[in-house]
Amino acid sequence: MSGEAAAAHGAIVVGAGRMGHAHAAAWAACGVPVRWVVSPRRRPDVPDAPDARWATSLEEALADPAADLVSICTPTPTHADLAVQALAAGRNVLLEKPIALTVEDAERVAAAAAQAAGALMVAHVVRFFPGYAALAERVAAGSVGIPRAVLGSRLSAAPDATEWLADESRSGGMIVDFAIHDVDQAGAYLGEPVAVSAVRAPGDGFGTPVAITVEYASGGVAQLLAVSDLPVGTPFRTTLEVVGDRGTDTLTDLPGDAFAAQAGYFVQCVESGAEPARSPVAAAIDALRVCLAARESARTGVRVVLDPRHR
Repeated sequence: MSGEAAAAHGAIVVGAGRMGHAHAAAWAACGVPVRWVVSPRRRPDVPDAPDARWATSLEEALADPAADLVSICTPTPTHADLAVQALAAGRNVLLEKPIALTVEDAERVAAAAAQAAGALMVAHVVRFFPGYAALAERVAAGSVGIPRAVLGSRLSAAPDATEWLADESRSGGMIVDFAIHDVDQAGAYLGEPVAVSAVRAPGDGFGTPVAITVEYASGGVAQLLAVSDLPVGTPFRTTLEVVGDRGTDTLTDLPGDAFAAQAGYFVQCVESGAEPARSPVAAAIDALRVCLAARESARTGVRVVLDPRHR
């Protein structure tokens, strides 16, 4: 994307926490000026948006016709209403994952996007890390034949204390907020999920280990381990292996500015009018469905059969 093309756009970043800062930096890396930062309580300090104006509501920022791109980086319960509001105003929306906290809200966002002039992409940023993208390209080219299984793990130190994140009723808990990355990856290879089983290790903290098994209509299966309560300073580690009928392929290196790659791709979709095929809305809804079912299975010990996708 040329500097001239980027400068033709302007961004609104809604939310000034860690993800808001990441999106502001991504727009800056793409040459897109951040015109507004929305934060309800106080003027935020966002170094990558030095010229941004401050608004306490999205409505105020949407009054600026030069701001055509909206990054929504707020706590999950607010995602649906903010996305629908921005789409109704004709804006292009890059919505942080998960798409929503309930399937009903996720489908409400998808319905709004289907009728909107602007584009919607859910920011499953893992899809844009070079290692994950390269693995996807190799598998699409036939490196494993037909994918039949996905094995993944995501291991992290406990997150910084955040009140809304620790409250499962607001964040969805570790499965919805953290394990969803690998759930999304597995779905990208194996298709429509049909049943979910999950086992949680003893403990009631945010990041207590959980093992998730997902079954797919294709006959494939995913086994995913998520842990997010390791001691402070523990290096983050993630693995992903795709098993097919002709062999296996494995995630290698991770480095790269995935947030900038994601933002740049989204702008290309906006300019071309193409659907964001690298991160489809339907896949984001499926990932949420699986995570909610996994949370229920971990709580009850029962395998959860999913309703078929709405056609």
